[in-house]
Amino acid sequence: MQHLPATLCRKLARPACDVFINHRGIDTKRNIAGLLYDRLTRMEVRSFLDSMNMKPGDRLFHHIDRAILGCKVGVAVFSPRYCESYFCLHELALLMESKKRVVPIFYDVKPSQLVVKDNGTCPSKELQRFSLALEEAKYTVGLTFDSFKGDWSETLRDASDAVIMNLLEVEEERKRMKRKL
Repeated sequence: MQHLPATLCRKLARPACDVFINHRGIDTKRNIAGLLYDRLTRMEVRSFLDSMNMKPGDRLFHHIDRAILGCKVGVAVFSPRYCESYFCLHELALLMESKKRVVPIFYDVKPSQLVVKDNGTCPSKELQRFSLALEEAKYTVGLTFDSFKGDWSETLRDASDAVIMNLLEVEEERKRMKRKL
């Protein structure tokens, strides 16, 4: 029987990413989400951003759901058109249902402006699931950013610091749980 090299085994056992960046691409991919992904990557934090981690032929839900379930921390970048996207709301619901740490960033939007709307295309059970996740995220301490008045450098530093702190806390919790066993 052929044995796999130890480094390959470790790589296969590791989750695909440490941080999942949930965002509305049309609003944030070329600014806050993309810049945060770049900053975290330079800090050697394995992050997932759909446009950077997926290739043609990847099954959308399978790839994204696997990344969410395997991550340690989620970043939810809320923006003016966030709630119009089924994918954004699905990702947020999965992050919340799987009890991931989530760092909210309110980009050009106030938490009170985020509402799940029934446009008639989504089953009521999904709408309720999305609404619960959105309410939970809105009441999680996060960062706010106004793209017209805000300091991009400061926001990216604060966001990456928040992600790193949450990653460290998740790792400490994991170690504590291991010791209890």
